[in-house]
Amino acid sequence: MSVARSARPAALALALAAALAAGGCGKGKKPSPVGLRLQREDLVLVAHELAQVQRESTLETRATNAAWPLIAHGLAPGRSGIIRPQIAAVIPIAAKLKLPALFHGGRGEALTGPGFSIAGLYRSYAGLASRGWLMIAAAIDEIEHGTPVAARFARENVALYIESVYDAHFSLSQIGKKLLAGYKKLKGEAAFGSSLTQAELDALAQAYSEASDRLYPHVEVKLGS
Repeated sequence: MSVARSARPAALALALAAALAAGGCGKGKKPSPVGLRLQREDLVLVAHELAQVQRESTLETRATNAAWPLIAHGLAPGRSGIIRPQIAAVIPIAAKLKLPALFHGGRGEALTGPGFSIAGLYRSYAGLASRGWLMIAAAIDEIEHGTPVAARFARENVALYIESVYDAHFSLSQIGKKLLAGYKKLKGEAAFGSSLTQAELDALAQAYSEASDRLYPHVEVKLGS
């Protein structure tokens, strides 16, 4: 089932040649057997990476859920007492989120099939969550300790960062659906065998689901408020 990553250029070339021989590689064309094998391999790799980072995303989600009610409708009024313990706790946790090397730039772009979009969702989550909380912390610091002009600017723009956190968790919550759909599209356990079992896939889908990761209530703070 596994194909060495070093063999991917040759395999991709074969897949391209097969597609061209069949009349091109336009939208809607069925992937060749080589292409399907690469898609399955990539989904296995992506699933394994998601399992590796599951603990840190779960910790960040738990901390964000505790802090979310304090910011979903905007920051508390006034210029003191805004940085509550729940908010202070989540900021360093979000800052430690790591993007798996497989999901980075060039390597992520080289992924095929469902693995490509799933890696993109996690990349969106990690970037938006870490930067969003960092900017919320900076905005609170300006409101509590900055000049009146800086404090006003920070409060008027903090909605962008709060919404980033919401969007991060929306992306995270969609991964499970994509995993299930991709696994089914690629013929499930009959095709993947022990490299990625249905039980393993189901556990990941539950961990990266709306029930586990989406934030409630919906963000309601408006830019400039």
